[in-house]
Amino acid sequence: MRMKRTLLAGMLLLTAAAHAQNPIIQTRHTADPAPLVYHDTVFLYTGHDENNAFGFVMKNWLLYTSVDMVNWTDHGEVASLKDFSWVHTDNGAWAPQCVERNGKFYLYCPVPNGGGIGVLVADNPYGPFKDPIGKPLIKNSTDDIDPTVLIDKDGQAYLYWGNPNLYYVKLNADMISYSGGIVKDSSIAKVKGQPDPFHYQEGPWAFTRNGKYYMAYASTCCPEGMGYAMSNTPTGPWEYKGSIMDGDPRSSGNHPGIIEYKGQWYVFGFNYALLKQTMKKHAERRSVCLATLTFNADGTIQKLPFWLADGVKQVGTLNPYQQVQAETIAYSEGVTTDKATEWERESPWNKGRKIQDRIFVSSIHNGDYVKVQGADFSKGASSADVNVAALYGGKIEIHADKPDGPLLGTANITASGEGDIWKTITIPVKNIKGIHDLYFVFKGEKDLFHFDWWQFNPAR
Repeated sequence: MRMKRTLLAGMLLLTAAAHAQNPIIQTRHTADPAPLVYHDTVFLYTGHDENNAFGFVMKNWLLYTSVDMVNWTDHGEVASLKDFSWVHTDNGAWAPQCVERNGKFYLYCPVPNGGGIGVLVADNPYGPFKDPIGKPLIKNSTDDIDPTVLIDKDGQAYLYWGNPNLYYVKLNADMISYSGGIVKDSSIAKVKGQPDPFHYQEGPWAFTRNGKYYMAYASTCCPEGMGYAMSNTPTGPWEYKGSIMDGDPRSSGNHPGIIEYKGQWYVFGFNYALLKQTMKKHAERRSVCLATLTFNADGTIQKLPFWLADGVKQVGTLNPYQQVQAETIAYSEGVTTDKATEWERESPWNKGRKIQDRIFVSSIHNGDYVKVQGADFSKGASSADVNVAALYGGKIEIHADKPDGPLLGTANITASGEGDIWKTITIPVKNIKGIHDLYFVFKGEKDLFHFDWWQFNPAR
């Protein structure tokens, strides 16, 4: 990133070319990205690799949102295997996809090892999601994993899935049932003793662009890359077109999720970069990454290099004068996020009414930080509010543009010994103008405090 800084009349000014950093989620291990564009927001549903996972240990699905493709807000668990009464395992929350139709949101979820593919429905993209049919929507074979949905221009919806072959059905308008039989796609199908030009493995992702139909997928195991095929119809025949990203020894798997947002096309996938910072041996603890897609004049896709550390450009800016959740993060070091339900009373036998679910930054230790990118200080700044719950106390130093950049202000947080007593601290800050990255750098000796939200106040 190239930056030009000027200090003038007590105000810090900045001009910067802002890019995301891969992986885009650092507070948890995430996999199998399933983006959905709804109104002006990208909703990113992901799988969740447990922190102690060596194989695939996945119990729930998570949700993140962004309006600029750089700062992602953590909304915690959006659904889990427990939401299906017919599922009798606590492991196997594999690659999902969520689609919207007629104001309802349908989350298609695989349960591997012959469990089938289920569907959950919600009235908004944040949930809560409920099982409307009480049984698998698809139960065909052990190939029943990795669902993807395409709603065609004529209103017909298609559900595709499969490893190591591609299957599909025509969904009914209710999106929770289908008509006709299950079709095994013959153009992509693997035939024993015959060439396999598609290199299809799993993780299909269907989408359309300029009247053409695309089927992207995880290709050639292992390591998996991302390949794609094109067709003139949603049911093929498909023609193999090449690789979106070649397999790489740094990542045994990959899994495409592709959207158009604000005039730009994006592909999500994953790598093992965060795992490799802490472990020499391989384990299934993955991290979602993001890159821009470029199409040629004939509709084919230009091949990408393996996930670069510098990701996509920021689209838009962040408003620092409104309450920003601390779990809105462009990049972080050391911290995790947590969720707590607040009740009217603490009596275990009678908690009273539920007040709220609060998601916050936790596991904060000395030297950890949270970065938000591209905050637009068009109104300057006179003070900042931070909302915290103190365990042992400590400090939040707010720096501009890098972790040890100009210090804007410091919040001194006194210990209360309680992790659920939230208070807002107002601190004076140096006046600041222009567009800046902000680093909330934490100082102290122990598990310092919980951090819920922050907000700058304009200069008077």
